[in-house]
Amino acid sequence: MIKAALIGTGNIAQQHIRGFLAYPRRCKIEVLADIYPESAEETKNRHGLDAEVYSDYRKVLDRSDIDLVDICGPPHTHAEISIAALDSGKHVLVEKPMAASLADCDAMLKAVKRSGRTLSVVAQNRFRPALMNLKTILDTGLAGDIVHVQVNSYWWRGHSYYDLWWRGTWEKEGGGCTLNHAVHHIDALIWMMGMPYDVLAVMGNTSHDNAEVEDLSMSFVRFENGALGQITASVVHHGEEQELIFQGKNARVSAPWKVCASSAKQNGFPVKNDDLQQRIKGYYATLPRIEFAVPHQGQINDVLQAIEDGKDPLIRGEDGKNTLELITAIYKSAITGEKVTLPLAKEDPFYTMEGILSRAPRFYKKSASVVKFDDNDITIGNI
Repeated sequence: MIKAALIGTGNIAQQHIRGFLAYPRRCKIEVLADIYPESAEETKNRHGLDAEVYSDYRKVLDRSDIDLVDICGPPHTHAEISIAALDSGKHVLVEKPMAASLADCDAMLKAVKRSGRTLSVVAQNRFRPALMNLKTILDTGLAGDIVHVQVNSYWWRGHSYYDLWWRGTWEKEGGGCTLNHAVHHIDALIWMMGMPYDVLAVMGNTSHDNAEVEDLSMSFVRFENGALGQITASVVHHGEEQELIFQGKNARVSAPWKVCASSAKQNGFPVKNDDLQQRIKGYYATLPRIEFAVPHQGQINDVLQAIEDGKDPLIRGEDGKNTLELITAIYKSAITGEKVTLPLAKEDPFYTMEGILSRAPRFYKKSASVVKFDDNDITIGNI
């Protein structure tokens, strides 16, 4: 039985708790910790948990019975708590983004090596059938070499979204929609395509004059194989219609699932390639349809399995750092107006949080600070 402690009991923690409760024979939530203990008590009662409540996460570190620390606090807390938990002998599951800076990521990865414990970074969308199956289709090569990728990380958040005390500032949130929303789809892009080698980006704040950070960014990337890609990160798109589209030399495949294949007529104009379309559709139909009650359930299952079997989880600390590195490159390009080549050097001023804070634009001044919202109903993406 794996005993877990949750640090931070805000909105996203509710999804984690539902994920843990799906495996009552394998794990148990022993502790809820939050700087606002009344929030932890409310969460405890809502889910009927038999757990202790702490206002200081450090009390968790002294408990030898806790195997896994699940960190659901604000981004600026992730590195500190993760390192402390790993050094105390606990396995760690940490919400996205992994940390506020690449330097913090490096410190976390060093703690993994010191402790010999597991670190997994939340990217729950990888466990949705749409993305798992799309990755499998791409790996077959049926679509051919990928030549263009389109990532539409479209979300919508109202003005009041940035009233929460830690949101909307570079210091505490680490960035805007590129970091905290598109992180899911950027992780999936790297999982499927590998890291690009350069990026050119722009960003702005179009609709949230109560936040320092961006609410819209557009980036263009190039991969070593010659493929081009575009990434749009947004919290101003009504409908939240998120897509990952891969255009191969043979066919287009995407999530949500769609396949289209063309062949050339004698004059070079397209004609539908029904044979290839049906072949790809037929292969897709044979893939497992694994459904989880909540998306985080799939990743929690993977982390529990990794701890039980002594193996790496699907999403490791290195994966979390790769995602943050591309996001950091996007920010650097958007801030400097220059094309940025990857990987970023440790001497790069954007490698540390101090360097980012000294250069990041403050689009607006944060104008409100709400401790918590009464409404716990949130959207966590369509794919």
